[in-house]
Amino acid sequence: MLHGALAAAVTPLADGGRTLDIGAFGPYADFLAGAGLDGILAQGTAGEGILLSRAERATATERWLEAAAGRFQVAAHCGAQTTADTVALAAHAAGAGVAAVAVISPPYFVLDDRALLEHLAAAAAACAPVPFYVYEFEKAAGYAVPLGVLEALRERAPNLAGLKVSDAPFEAFSRYLIEWLDVFVGPESLIHRGIAAGAVGAVSALAAAFPEEVVAAVREPSPAAEERVGALRAGLERFPRHAALKLVLGRRGVPVREDVRAPLRGLSDEERTALAVWLDSL
Repeated sequence: MLHGALAAAVTPLADGGRTLDIGAFGPYADFLAGAGLDGILAQGTAGEGILLSRAERATATERWLEAAAGRFQVAAHCGAQTTADTVALAAHAAGAGVAAVAVISPPYFVLDDRALLEHLAAAAAACAPVPFYVYEFEKAAGYAVPLGVLEALRERAPNLAGLKVSDAPFEAFSRYLIEWLDVFVGPESLIHRGIAAGAVGAVSALAAAFPEEVVAAVREPSPAAEERVGALRAGLERFPRHAALKLVLGRRGVPVREDVRAPLRGLSDEERTALAVWLDSL
């Protein structure tokens, strides 16, 4: 079962974002392991998973498991636009040996309760008995997972373990603090309040580039630690997030390129300079 501080890891890319940068997975894993993280979520929002092909996502999952070498847990986000792709990704991830599978609601079409339940139940069955987590992110999916769907999924999926909740403010997050589910905090600015209210850890995009800050905020949650990681995340959000995280990694000695998958864009020269100035001020 997942626990503690997890990074929503970026996916190393090359050739202007057109291909996986296979050689960067190992050094990046070394960097994350050295910070004391308990695990990663691969191919999530920060990992550009929805923009990668099914084959690329399968390869990336395998590379992460190889690079982690048992030093931290690897969970794979397998959410996709179609149920068929989601099921195939979940089955592959489970067979490859991940610690958990997470799935976001399919974006674009707002599914009703019945359709969403069938989709999530199929994904959970595909990876069983590997623990299954629902990735709740209303802003990204376009709609929230109703609590009634989670209740029904509990009856359908014995491997349902919990949720990653990326909703904010706290009132939107806290409705998912269900006693029988392990909940991970997505927004760094809610880590202290979330853990105090019963969350079991955090899955953080900030931890992709500043893992030690998130590890500290999860290990010893406090208002001050929550404020610090929240401020760091807010600083990054002034720039195109994915390219900014990758630039930070490069500045920290990790051989991850700034390349992102279109239609995401890289940093302009002005943004790159401003980001470097901000980093130097920390």
